[in-house]
Amino acid sequence: MSPLLAYITWNVSPIIAEIGPLLLRWYGVLFALGFVISSFVITNMFKKEDVRPYWVDVLTFYMVVGTVLGARLGHVFFYDWPAYSKHPWEILKIWHGGLASHGATVVIPLAVILFSYRNKFDYLWVLDRIVITVAIAGACIRLGNLMNSEIVGKPTDVPWAFVFPRDTEHLQVPVTPLPPGAVLVQRSRLPNGEDHTEVLPAGTAPAMGMEMAVPRHPTQIYESLFCVFLLVILYGLWNKYKERTPRGLLLGLFVVLLFTFRILVEYLKENQVSQETGLIAQYHLNIGQLLSIPCIIIGLWILLRAGKDPKNPYGYAPRDLAEEEAAQAAAAKV
Repeated sequence: MSPLLAYITWNVSPIIAEIGPLLLRWYGVLFALGFVISSFVITNMFKKEDVRPYWVDVLTFYMVVGTVLGARLGHVFFYDWPAYSKHPWEILKIWHGGLASHGATVVIPLAVILFSYRNKFDYLWVLDRIVITVAIAGACIRLGNLMNSEIVGKPTDVPWAFVFPRDTEHLQVPVTPLPPGAVLVQRSRLPNGEDHTEVLPAGTAPAMGMEMAVPRHPTQIYESLFCVFLLVILYGLWNKYKERTPRGLLLGLFVVLLFTFRILVEYLKENQVSQETGLIAQYHLNIGQLLSIPCIIIGLWILLRAGKDPKNPYGYAPRDLAEEEAAQAAAAKV
């Protein structure tokens, strides 16, 4: 009996279209889509709590800057500083890949605190609601990673495994006979310097210069689905309590669940940078797992204190939607 699924060969181009000198990439579209969907969701939430939707646009600006800046700097400093220190201009080339969620975890709260301070919001009130939209963005971004054939899993024989011939970092020397599901790949260099891979027809005999892509865990899908799970849990809790959501409950739960899962899923993922080999040998944990531990500790601390402040159990925000609607109604009568 054949399995329900059997080794999906994922050879999708990361580029949707070329518009003159510009490249429209799936990753960029999905990254932007995450913020667009999040904007609709947070607008609906703000309206239900009598907060003007105007604040969503302001907050989105802070979030976009905080996410991109934090995730990029997190990758640069946590994962590959020796390389970037020699070629600092490469830091600006975000389209080449390299974003780390731990960096965003550091900078996003700082961006929210700045927004809250300047606009008279309670920062934990904002963060409790923002984590719902972060889960949406996370699901979209991990699908973007899938379209880029990056952040791949380790080799496996599970029937839903994906074969990533475009992942040139993890191609292997072919063996005879080929492992089940493996494909032969011929690599070449395009005039612009990028790697190009061609999947060779089934039955091709391995030869010098060929490489092999083997079935791997589609960890991008695992993480995307977990973000959807977080979205359901967090939105369900917010929908139950709304303006009486215990201050810090959603943030603490999000951080603990996300980074606990991150520690577990990392065991299924290939190392993102070569420097992780030494860390794993010493601590049996990679960079992502080590950075997740303090995040979980902080999340537990926030979760245990959620709603415990008698002077401010639910947080606060400018409840100014009714005032805006009244002003609009008055202006319409003039």
